[in-house]
Amino acid sequence: MKIRSLLLAFLLLGSFAGFAQDEKKVLTNIGNDDTNVASFKFETEEHNFGTITQGESVTYEFKFTNTGSEPIIISKAEGSCGCTVPIYPKEPIMKGQSSVIKVTFNSAGKMGVQDKTVTLTSNAKQNPMIIHMKGTVEKPIEQPAVDTKK
Repeated sequence: MKIRSLLLAFLLLGSFAGFAQDEKKVLTNIGNDDTNVASFKFETEEHNFGTITQGESVTYEFKFTNTGSEPIIISKAEGSCGCTVPIYPKEPIMKGQSSVIKVTFNSAGKMGVQDKTVTLTSNAKQNPMIIHMKGTVEKPIEQPAVDTKK
């Protein structure tokens, strides 16, 4: 009799545990309805600036459109280092509107393959959103020393 009681207790507990998991899934999906959110659609999330000489700066404008139903509000844009500086719109980008994130990479002190990122913090469903500037920085060509003793 005790075995039957224990077996029945385990079955009931298992049923309640399964119910609790289903309830948890329902509760975690509340508010995740993608129909009422802001949404980034970038023309490109990665720009390859090619090969530049150390000390040069390159700038690129990442164009995007708000394809969501709510305005996009960007609260912060951070470069992966001080050499990567983003300028972003401070005003809300309304549904269907487009704008740009202007990013400048300064290669001073950099060498070789580079992959610099800008992390955008916003109310969009892609939060955080990361865009990349990639390329190669080469050493400047050294000029031969001029002999001034002639």
